[in-house]
Amino acid sequence: MTVSSLTAADPDKEALSAYIAEAGRKTWVIDGLPAGLPLREIRKVGVIGAGTMGGGIAMNFASAGIPVTILETKQEALDRGLGVVRTNYQRSADRGRFPQEEVAERMDRLTGTLEMEALSDCDLIIEAVFENLDLKKSIFAALDKVAKPGAILGTNTSGLDIDAIAAQTSRPADVIGLHFFSPANVMKLLEIVRADETADDVVATCMDISKKIGKVASLVGVCPGFVGNRILRARQVQANKLVYQGVMPWDVDAALNAFGFKMGPYQMSDLAGLDIGWSKGAKTQNPIRDALCEMDRRGQKTGAGYYDYDADRKGSPSDVTARVIREVTGAEPSTMGRDEIIETCIFPMINEGVRILEDCKAQRPSDIDVIWLNGYGWPSDKGGPMWFGDMVGPKAVLARMEKLGADDPDFAPAATLKKLAAEGGRFVDLDLGGLKVGEEKVA
Repeated sequence: MTVSSLTAADPDKEALSAYIAEAGRKTWVIDGLPAGLPLREIRKVGVIGAGTMGGGIAMNFASAGIPVTILETKQEALDRGLGVVRTNYQRSADRGRFPQEEVAERMDRLTGTLEMEALSDCDLIIEAVFENLDLKKSIFAALDKVAKPGAILGTNTSGLDIDAIAAQTSRPADVIGLHFFSPANVMKLLEIVRADETADDVVATCMDISKKIGKVASLVGVCPGFVGNRILRARQVQANKLVYQGVMPWDVDAALNAFGFKMGPYQMSDLAGLDIGWSKGAKTQNPIRDALCEMDRRGQKTGAGYYDYDADRKGSPSDVTARVIREVTGAEPSTMGRDEIIETCIFPMINEGVRILEDCKAQRPSDIDVIWLNGYGWPSDKGGPMWFGDMVGPKAVLARMEKLGADDPDFAPAATLKKLAAEGGRFVDLDLGGLKVGEEKVA
């Protein structure tokens, strides 16, 4: 079966629908948790940071009727953040999603502060500052002195070492990762990240509160990028390798659009902003991005990034970007077919999913699919990376990974992938021990 033949929906729609429904049910089941475990009561929430993520996280709780205290370092930033929240609520009310009077009711549940001591009566405190490990560690060291006994301390990191963050406190059992997806008030997925010492009742309480605020939660373990971003990185690395081989960004995006993603990696980069994590004069691991940013081509917000944009932010291939790519890479333009682009970008995601299961950083294969269906726009007719792996078969995945692994050992086939290809079996049926909690929790 070729990849091209898989741009259509899985012919067994009934089986796929049943699988997605069952995967959604299973993601709430935490194997190993003691039966009847008492939960911690969450009556008030604190959020550190009133930016895009912090404001969106606060909205989830306020919308569910839970009071929230938002901490910022400057009044201007606090006022701006609360103003954005009010605007978001007003826009929703104007669209008829809830009555107009609820705008004021929801805003009344939000209290702004510049003093960390104001979080001392919160049952759950979520840090939502930018991705800097030292900053997060300093915040948790300060929180440890302020938060009341039994308060759950959550970090919204998208992939940093939560064990290192928890070690800054005298209560690592109370620390957990709560990785919301942006915009946090809209996106359904919530990766709940169990650190080495996270208490069982903290895990159970966070799963419970996730459901109350309307999220789809999946328990994952600590590793760079956790589950979702770890798999995303595999795709991005291969996409960048293709560009260095002369494949244009819009050709990579077009192939992934044909596969079913609404946005490819370079469309996503332009939307988010190429200058995230970049500063003028910086030399990063992506010199193409560096060069574009130096030219003030920083994405849709500047009218140009990998693509050129018109007044309606409609993107088109850019001769400027093509020239920059040639200058940086020295590669001649390539006419690689869509099938090969799709295999090169998608099959490493399947392989990385297998590695995650081997590392016991996810409970089960279907949890990986839940994460990608709900957080990354994976096309629903292809079920998720693990389900899609079974659509194309382990042998096809192995053949591609052997080629990619020959050029880069980081992409060598997972041992379990080799075993599936040799002995048969399905990706979605893999049982490699899973993420441990309860009495089986890794010490």
